[in-house]
Amino acid sequence: MNDCAPTESPLWQWIEAQVRNVLNSYGYSEVRMPIVESTPLFARAIGEVTDVVSKEMYTFWDNDEQLTLRPEGTAGCVRAAIEHGWIYNNEQRLWYIGPMFRHERPQKGRYRQFHQVGVEVFGIANPEIDA
Repeated sequence: MNDCAPTESPLWQWIEAQVRNVLNSYGYSEVRMPIVESTPLFARAIGEVTDVVSKEMYTFWDNDEQLTLRPEGTAGCVRAAIEHGWIYNNEQRLWYIGPMFRHERPQKGRYRQFHQVGVEVFGIANPEIDA
């Protein structure tokens, strides 16, 4: 895991502003999901037998609930869109940015905490949306 030094913060802020400006200009709306989610969410979304779920997630128990530091953003974004009814009977373009966590073997260029930008589109069947 890394600290972001005061000398590095302006660069991060600039990058985030550029991402925000570009995605907003294409009609995407920012969504912010919790860093901690229920573990079964990721097991269902990613697959229980994948390395991410079986070996690379930071998972812990809180009372009777198994929780996980989010290893990726898609599952939480889809959960939020369904829970809040954002995807029913209309198209929705969502984007997110933030820290993700994987319990991977540390190596050059790979950190256990990393930042990810993601976009998810609901209600548009045109394959060109992925282009």
